[in-house]
Amino acid sequence: MRKIHLMNEASRDATIAIESIPEIPSPKLGVPGKTVVFQRYLAATEPGLHAPLLAAHGDQLAQAIIDGDPEIDLEQVGRLIGDTTPVYLSADGNVMHVSPQVVDVLIGPDGTERDRKPAADTPGNINEVDAVRIAGKKIAKPEAIAKFAFRRTVAIRHVDGLTYDFLYAMAKQLADEGVLAMLGAGARGRDPLVFQENGTPYRGFLEGRVDGARYQLLLHLSNLELRVPT
Repeated sequence: MRKIHLMNEASRDATIAIESIPEIPSPKLGVPGKTVVFQRYLAATEPGLHAPLLAAHGDQLAQAIIDGDPEIDLEQVGRLIGDTTPVYLSADGNVMHVSPQVVDVLIGPDGTERDRKPAADTPGNINEVDAVRIAGKKIAKPEAIAKFAFRRTVAIRHVDGLTYDFLYAMAKQLADEGVLAMLGAGARGRDPLVFQENGTPYRGFLEGRVDGARYQLLLHLSNLELRVPT
């Protein structure tokens, strides 16, 4: 069970559970009574790629393709591809036998490289000593839908009677106000939410729904703000 350390506007906090919202199945492809099966086939071998062909034929490559189809290996192209294993290649195409070192590269507005340094590990921050909290800003639902692209949604669940009262009160307040509350991590609640080590940082928008004694507390996550081009 995944957990989140959450604080309400009264600075009361609790460690509670989160779970993913089941996705609606996409429409199935095909015709009634028949199942579509996807297969992968080999499209080209290494000698049939552009660089080797250009090295072998030079300026006559176009005519060579017209005359003899040198890009097609008749023994290999079209074969069914089964299970595969990722292989890392260097810039010159050689196989790398160890995983490459990930680096952070800063590119300036003019496209030139400004800085390069080893990538730093970013820890998850939703279940730390500093609780995830309402960042002080609430936004109307129509405005939030128009300004942000939501990538995923997780449900926040109670784990006992006390956390039920805690979450129900939050859900009812948000439902009555008709708003989404922006959540932040860190000591001041200003950091983005990171759910796992080196995970994607998200802005969090908390929505409450209430139906009698039942409630839903949904955390909508976005890493893309929609803006009108200038």
